[in-house]
Amino acid sequence: MAPLNLYSLAIFAATIVPALTAPAPPYHASQTVLPEYAVELGPRPYYLVNDMDPSPLKSDLISCKDKPKSINRFAIGHRGGGTLQFPEETRESILAGARMGAGILECDVAFTSDLGLVCRHSFCDLHNTTDILQRPELARKCSTPFQPADPQTGKDAEVECCTSDITLEEFRGLCGKMDGGTASATSAEEYQGPPPEWRTTLYATCGTVLTLDEWIDLVKGLPGDRDFTPELKTPTSSVSMPFQGPDDRNFTQEDFARAMIQAFKDKGVPARKVWPQSFLQDDIFFWLREFSDFGKQSVLLDERVDTAEGYDTAVESLSDLKERGVNIVAPDTTGLVRLGGPNNRTIEPSSYALRAKELGFDIVTWTLERSGPLGKGAGGDLFYYTPIGDVIDNDGDQYDLLDALVRKVGVMAVFTDWAATVVYYADCFGLKGPEPNV
Repeated sequence: MAPLNLYSLAIFAATIVPALTAPAPPYHASQTVLPEYAVELGPRPYYLVNDMDPSPLKSDLISCKDKPKSINRFAIGHRGGGTLQFPEETRESILAGARMGAGILECDVAFTSDLGLVCRHSFCDLHNTTDILQRPELARKCSTPFQPADPQTGKDAEVECCTSDITLEEFRGLCGKMDGGTASATSAEEYQGPPPEWRTTLYATCGTVLTLDEWIDLVKGLPGDRDFTPELKTPTSSVSMPFQGPDDRNFTQEDFARAMIQAFKDKGVPARKVWPQSFLQDDIFFWLREFSDFGKQSVLLDERVDTAEGYDTAVESLSDLKERGVNIVAPDTTGLVRLGGPNNRTIEPSSYALRAKELGFDIVTWTLERSGPLGKGAGGDLFYYTPIGDVIDNDGDQYDLLDALVRKVGVMAVFTDWAATVVYYADCFGLKGPEPNV
């Protein structure tokens, strides 16, 4: 895929439907935004802009305050896109992200004990993101049933509940909740207590969990022409592959990767609308071989940048990945920026970013709005700002990071836990996000 001009005002013109082994139903996503469907950003982007230090960027963003807002593929709804305030991977988070204009929506794909495909950020996070521990008949099936903390010895509570511990129908009966668990809990109820104080439980009465098929139908039915970005989750150590499914079936990693893409083909979703993701290079190579149209748009999530040794390896391997057909790389924000310039106070592109652009990769990154308050001592998690932490001291600084990612790194899209923040910036500067490669 050739590098994209992020400031182009071009829209999708490709209408190529990938060749299928069997006829598929026509694709009937909503192609227009209905007059009564208005993208609504709410107050947060305006709060963030007002919180910025004085700068030309702040002035530009202020000038866009009354500009019409659009459904924008530059903004990818991470775990739905309403995740800052709604339970992740739920219908409610997706509808919130969509209402705020996310043009691409995410489902992280795991499987159940009977090989049903479901939306969940990790195979083994049900104890943190659902109410499974409040359902004794399911809690006892967990890979590690709840074991209370011991205040006398300082031992933390232990628990691990995986999608592969329960059936598809059992999964569908769960309620999604805000992500969080209390390590010092002495009861299951206490463990599933409130999330970090900067999140909220206001909209977490019972988040509607989704199967992959339900998610595809939901996104297809949204007003506007949305894209899909399913992530094939890497099985954890508690989920051995090949997985022993029903009737002692050996469900391999390739079977898993195949099943995810087949779900879109069965629903008649053309490859140009789908941006599959994985942290595993072999998944990307498999899609390139077996589903070439989908493979061309697959996104290699690159977490190797999170360690010094892995970072160097990641940079060195980019040329090989390009030769093998990978078109899109997606490290987290820490892998794409560094401090430089006068007094080492300017956000600059990293060596990974420079090499990736030199080789012609498109770049996606993650995740904005996942850190909470950014002020010094405010209690947020500054992981995504690690290389530039010395210049981050207020919430508005995330727009400085986003601006550097766009103008200096050249990212084509950004995952965000609150879609409105990215949509506001993208609309202000005319960004449109990725165009199909098939």
